Amino acid sequence: MRSRLKFPPIPLSFSVKIAIAFAGGILMGLTPAPVEAFPLAWISLVPLWMLIENVTFREGILYAMAWGLGYHGLALFWITGIHPMTWLGVPWLGSIAIALFCWLFISFWGAILVAFWTMGVRFLTKRYLRLNKREFKYKTDKEIEIIKARGLRVLVGVALWCFLEALWSAGPLWWTSLSYTQSPHNLLILQLTQLSGPSTVTAVIVAVNGLIAEFILSYFPFRSLQKQKRNGTILLAIAFSLLVGSHALGWIMYGRSLNNEKPIQIGIIQGNIPNDIKLFETGLQRAMERYTRGYEQLADRGVDAVLTPEGALPIFSSRLSQTPFYKSVLNKGVPVWLGAYGEKPDKTQRLHYTNSILTLTETGKIFSRFDKIKLVPLGEYIPFEPVVGKIIDRLSPLNAHMVPGDSQQSFDTPFGKAIVGICYESAFSEHFRRQAARGGEFILTASNNAHYAKTMPAQHHAQDVLRAVESDRWAARATNTGYSGIVDPHGRTLWRSGINTYEIYAATIYRRATRTLYVRWGDWLMWILLGSSAIALTIESLK
Repeated sequence: MRSRLKFPPIPLSFSVKIAIAFAGGILMGLTPAPVEAFPLAWISLVPLWMLIENVTFREGILYAMAWGLGYHGLALFWITGIHPMTWLGVPWLGSIAIALFCWLFISFWGAILVAFWTMGVRFLTKRYLRLNKREFKYKTDKEIEIIKARGLRVLVGVALWCFLEALWSAGPLWWTSLSYTQSPHNLLILQLTQLSGPSTVTAVIVAVNGLIAEFILSYFPFRSLQKQKRNGTILLAIAFSLLVGSHALGWIMYGRSLNNEKPIQIGIIQGNIPNDIKLFETGLQRAMERYTRGYEQLADRGVDAVLTPEGALPIFSSRLSQTPFYKSVLNKGVPVWLGAYGEKPDKTQRLHYTNSILTLTETGKIFSRFDKIKLVPLGEYIPFEPVVGKIIDRLSPLNAHMVPGDSQQSFDTPFGKAIVGICYESAFSEHFRRQAARGGEFILTASNNAHYAKTMPAQHHAQDVLRAVESDRWAARATNTGYSGIVDPHGRTLWRSGINTYEIYAATIYRRATRTLYVRWGDWLMWILLGSSAIALTIESLK
């Protein structure tokens, strides 16, 4: 028999396909907080994967945008919690407009990733099919070729998704990696992040979804080919084996002993200062009272050091010596990691400031300072500042511009080198990997999290769980309004605070000098996937 290799389209109307794609994105959006239905991640990409086969460029983009908006729009809906901003002098309607703009813009930015992935898979698949439109003498030859084509499409799809996530995470806007859909509950699969970071989990999720989709596609379009049906089940068997095998490997890694040594008794203060007063005199007075009281109580418990949230005392570091908190440090003699603002004049001596964590020793000396590197667009800096910079002067209570810290900085403490993440930085795995590779022995994260519903703090906690596992480090989390916590290197949350509560807590974390494959080599899996895809496509093109 002589025939050509061709995959028939799915016989559904365009509007129905758009609805299916959007529904698939919504399912993926249900995996993080607040719903946390993480098992849905293993099937949520299937609808989109099926829809983009043998479609026009326009259709593929629309399906991808529908899926992406469903996922990112739902997962990031908490961004609208920045409304109301009337405390900053923004009118109520203007506050709504800004909140909606931020939500829609960030959702579209995430959807663009999915659109690029769809274009890439579509282009390479079309290219592959064009180069392999050859005739077949036997039915089995065609069936084998189809299975190979579907397997290659899965490989290409996985490689492209991992590459695009790495590319997006290198930019200023990033939060919703597919890997975080499994955190903090699916601790077995999270252990794989020690191999090649979050892309390891992302790769498994995309591969399982792709194999299931390709099984379905190979099954129903060829009802007359019973052999094809049997061959199609190979794809499903591989998907099942990958799902079970990855979790089994995670279980083995999860079962290893931590061999805890070099303890640090750490105290955490969750001040619970609302954003609408935080940067004004009322908020400063409340913060000074609560953090001073909490520090003294924890010092009396015998902790080795105290950790406070991002911006715990919203003042410049040069003014610390004038505060009651500073006098308590001198009196109690316990080091503290304090959230405050650092001064950083530019070449013209114009004042800028940094969002910083300071190490204050028992003598009151600033032993070290870590300046936040990943600033929040629109929240902490204005893109295209020369054009719209005057807005900052009207909105900033500090009457100065926030600037990022040096990306190569490290954070020395009296207890060894620490890995620091300030709020938004928790979403950037490379930020933590780089510090771990330079000798960071434990993780300190400090966040604000005020002004949002509990969805955002829960997702933030999930991000820090990922960072603890992939770097094999203990993590202490201090937030302003919740959730603060203690996470061990396996990702287990040993303590998590309440939400919108004032709390102090003392716990023991441990210094670790291990170096996971991810810490040593970075995201090596992505490069192997890209290289394997390129080699496979080249081989097929030469046939």
